[in-house]
Amino acid sequence: MAESNQNTAGTVQEGESENTEDSDLQMKLSAFRAKWMSELQPSSGGKKSVSKTADLKRKQEIAREEKARELFLKAVEEEQNGAVYEAIKYYKSAMQLVPDIEFKINYSRTPDPDRSGSYLEDNENDQEIDDLLMYFQQQLTLCDGTMKLCEPETDSTQLHISALPFEVLMYIFRWVVSCDLDLRALEQLSLVCRGFYICARDPEIWRTACLRVWGRSCTKMLPFSSWREMFLERPRVRFDGVYISKTSYIRQGEESLDGFYRAWQQVEYYRYLRFFPDGQVMMLTTPEDPLVTVPRLRSKNSRMESIMFGHYRLSQDTDNQTKVYFVVSKRKEEQRVAEYQRSRFYRRNTAPETERSFHVGLQLSSGVRQRFNKLVWIHHSCHITYRSTGETIVTAFDVDKMYTPLFFARVKSYTAFSERPL
Repeated sequence: MAESNQNTAGTVQEGESENTEDSDLQMKLSAFRAKWMSELQPSSGGKKSVSKTADLKRKQEIAREEKARELFLKAVEEEQNGAVYEAIKYYKSAMQLVPDIEFKINYSRTPDPDRSGSYLEDNENDQEIDDLLMYFQQQLTLCDGTMKLCEPETDSTQLHISALPFEVLMYIFRWVVSCDLDLRALEQLSLVCRGFYICARDPEIWRTACLRVWGRSCTKMLPFSSWREMFLERPRVRFDGVYISKTSYIRQGEESLDGFYRAWQQVEYYRYLRFFPDGQVMMLTTPEDPLVTVPRLRSKNSRMESIMFGHYRLSQDTDNQTKVYFVVSKRKEEQRVAEYQRSRFYRRNTAPETERSFHVGLQLSSGVRQRFNKLVWIHHSCHITYRSTGETIVTAFDVDKMYTPLFFARVKSYTAFSERPL
């Protein structure tokens, strides 16, 4: 009796496999017959034969894609039922017919019952930020009209941050942004809860940040819909890192004593630019590697003698291209001169006869992965002023040959600590 049942089960499985193979053979046979009949029919012209061949290929592709879609959906159904082994076989058959069938199928999943309380359940499309902000405000508004930003998840004897007044909480958010305009940290803080999301979208914070960057030129936020959109979309220099360029060239050396050969030397050096929200800028040219130089540029009180300081401004021309102009020079040695004057054993030095300053113009652009991360040289000149006569000599450099673009590199240590609130 057991042997008869096993034979019957084996017969059923063999019958199912034979039916699947028969359906595949019938589809291949019908395609072969159609192609054979098209070849037997006399062609009335070259264009008609080409069109018939194209139609035949199109029909074959449609039939193959329908069969692959049917197998793929069958595999999805088997996978949902827990029959993973059967699903793999159907997946394999479908991808043998059409390799990218997964991207050609529009199937809808059943909603997860565990996520019935999600705020995205009622909407099929993705919501905009403004709609999400309005939704959070409605959810956190109490019956008396007040807004409860957050509340403790569990009971605790310690004082929760929700007990703070709204004004104190916003002051904490301004400390997070700090005087360095670390809006990246503000966006990360908004991911804590819905109440922090609302606080991070406060228009006054973003308006103050825009005024710190562009000054009086952004008294109106048109054509942007919000101050936050202006700060994110309008071209600007970044403050949470440094712009770096690497220049290398080959220089001809001196001849040997016998004149048989001449040495060639490869010269490499870096340029660094660090911008601050208060309008100051630092520029440094050095052969040292960025791993050594970047930490020294964290503060404006750096003691490196080769650093030049100055002020910058943003300018936008008629072609909507943003440019950065600044003038830098060596820091005046006022403190050192004062120390020398106090010492009676040191003879007072005479004032320098010349003053040098460098005028630089850069064009701001965005790369593929980051926004506002590239500065292209458009002007560089050296101004030498003689104190005795007041004459100024200007020397302009060719920026097309030796000046490579500067690219932005974010430095986490620059915004790790807050010195003052926004």
